[in-house]
Amino acid sequence: MWKEIVCNFILFKNFSGIAGCCAKTTVAPLDRVKVLLQAHNHHYKHLGVFSALRAVPQKEGYLGLYKGNGAMMIRIFPYGAIQFMAFEHYKTVITTKLGVSGHVHRLMAGSMAGMTAVICTYPLDMVRVRLAFQVKGEHTYTGIIHAFKTIYAKEGGFLGFYRGLMPTILGMAPYAGVSFFTFGTLKSVGLSHAPTLLGRPSSDNPNVLVLKTHINLLCGGVAGAIAQTISYPFDVTRRRMQLGTVLPEFEKCLTMWETMKYVYGHHGIRRGLYRGLSLNYIRCIPSQAVAFTTYELMKQFFHLN
Repeated sequence: MWKEIVCNFILFKNFSGIAGCCAKTTVAPLDRVKVLLQAHNHHYKHLGVFSALRAVPQKEGYLGLYKGNGAMMIRIFPYGAIQFMAFEHYKTVITTKLGVSGHVHRLMAGSMAGMTAVICTYPLDMVRVRLAFQVKGEHTYTGIIHAFKTIYAKEGGFLGFYRGLMPTILGMAPYAGVSFFTFGTLKSVGLSHAPTLLGRPSSDNPNVLVLKTHINLLCGGVAGAIAQTISYPFDVTRRRMQLGTVLPEFEKCLTMWETMKYVYGHHGIRRGLYRGLSLNYIRCIPSQAVAFTTYELMKQFFHLN
């Protein structure tokens, strides 16, 4: 079993990592603007999504849209590999050891896989957000290494890199669980009710039906959109907590509940807990679609179905 897990890890790391890097670089400007809007950066807090996308290049140049993308590229390889590898492993364990099957085991395995990947790669996400929130002329960190050193020295050592982990885990459980659950459900329902329209024979086994590529993309996008809607307030809370002392209201946002209460009290639901959600749909749907499609094609190519 461990030999198979190691092989899967290597395969998932390479292929999902490459796919993830391409997808994340494409939507990097949206990621940067989302962080600025979620935490109400004082330079852009009065702007909307599209006006902020225009304002960032005007103030910081076009490379300003890609701040924090380097840390994201480093993070995406282990994150994607760990998530998909852990999903397959947890799914097997839940089915064989606990006797749980059907749609429920996808939900459980997806949640556990998402949390595992987040915990393992969280420090890189923390650094990425700090770098993305910086505005030209007001830099606290000069780069990835400097950010790591500064956070470690000034914010409690290693634990400083896990600020905001609680809302991240609470948000990741429904996000990853619903994402895998929705994708798996759409896949099984589609192949059961419209096999000719939505499916095609697998390249390695003509007797096994798999989704057509464009249907994979569609199912992955729908899964990502539903999952994002459910978990988005936790994402806003996480971002504010990750920024820590960078924000002027730092002392009012020390815990998850304090942060949620502050955001809701000062900005409400639409402009607070769900600020930037439309932008998140634009960046998340293609990213999730590419990730799930690459994952499915990779499984077929290496006969892992």
